[in-house]
Amino acid sequence: MLPSPCFIIADAHLGFGPPAAERRMLDFLHWLPGHAACLVINGDLFEFWFEWRHVVPRRAVRTLAALAEVRERGVPVVMLAGNHDCWGGDVLREDYGIDFRTDALTGPVAGWAARVEHGDGVREVEDRKYRRLRTVLRHPWAIRAFRLLHPDLGSRLAYGSSHASRSYGAHDEGAGMREVAARVLGATPGLELLVYGHSHVAALERMPGGGVFANPGPWLDAPTYLDVRPGRIALKRFDGSAEGANLHVLDRVPEEPLPEREELPRIV
Repeated sequence: MLPSPCFIIADAHLGFGPPAAERRMLDFLHWLPGHAACLVINGDLFEFWFEWRHVVPRRAVRTLAALAEVRERGVPVVMLAGNHDCWGGDVLREDYGIDFRTDALTGPVAGWAARVEHGDGVREVEDRKYRRLRTVLRHPWAIRAFRLLHPDLGSRLAYGSSHASRSYGAHDEGAGMREVAARVLGATPGLELLVYGHSHVAALERMPGGGVFANPGPWLDAPTYLDVRPGRIALKRFDGSAEGANLHVLDRVPEEPLPEREELPRIV
């Protein structure tokens, strides 16, 4: 179980965005201990991440050092693979103490029965070609082949190939992912909270049936995050203060009380 309050961020694309985005991230990570009980990074923290045997991308170093400090100060950090930084491994886990996962996070999050995943490839029709490509890119043979490249050449190729996705904003303004979320929440008994990233469209919405769909929005564009607590979820904007500005808040729907049992007449 991830403790409360649990903060969730996504889609910073550090290494591509303006220096101000990284500066906001570093300020946020330095502020985090004492305010959050855990941090979940829901994919695409970096524009590109890959682990060679002795080398990692230079543009990630400052943020990784800040994440290591967060861990050392007692805040667990879970990082989920995005479509730009899915090639993590021992460096993240062993050197920096990050719980790096290539699959979805499922289970209790701040008291909510939750599923958190980046969301790339979840649309059944629109993402069909991408799912095939993702299978190739994440295959162990492809990773071994890429590791044979010199890091300078490999990084240049990776940053160049990611240019195609640098429009970043969802062309459908997140409607397709919202439809998937509604379907998943409706078909999964007991699931209270579903969190996606990837679309770069912030969301916090109660769906039919009572489940909550949320997206922390792209840190690349604005420093927004989700603050998840047992009684409510807030979409916030980090402004450096002790309490970020609330952009939207959803209170937890209390369980309906059981109907009062009618007293039966006593038989004497």
